[in-house]
Amino acid sequence: MTSLLVTWLVSAVSLLVVAYLVPGFSVSGIVAALIAAVAIGLVNGTLGAFLKLVTFPLSVITLGLFWLVINALMLMAAAAIVPGFRVDGFGSAFVGGILLSIVNTVFGWVVKPAIKKSKAAGA
Repeated sequence: MTSLLVTWLVSAVSLLVVAYLVPGFSVSGIVAALIAAVAIGLVNGTLGAFLKLVTFPLSVITLGLFWLVINALMLMAAAAIVPGFRVDGFGSAFVGGILLSIVNTVFGWVVKPAIKKSKAAGA
């Protein structure tokens, strides 16, 4: 349960970092970032998974680059349903999606050892 909450917080902080770095990608505050992180996860887990399955042949032909397009579309879909989370166009969503993946991965690398240490210590 702790790792799920930490992953959620890491995703929200990653959104705030990307919003700071990418023009046209904005989050109004931490609450909006937390809600957007949940919405992005739900949209990616449902609609995104379906689209990735359906467009798999195209993704193979493009060596996986088409999945970046799908990720951008999923960010735009999440922004459409979450108040306080805005993406101004496909370009911002595309760049934001790439940067969000990178930032989320780096933060995950930093946080995972701390989670493992706390589990080993029994906390």
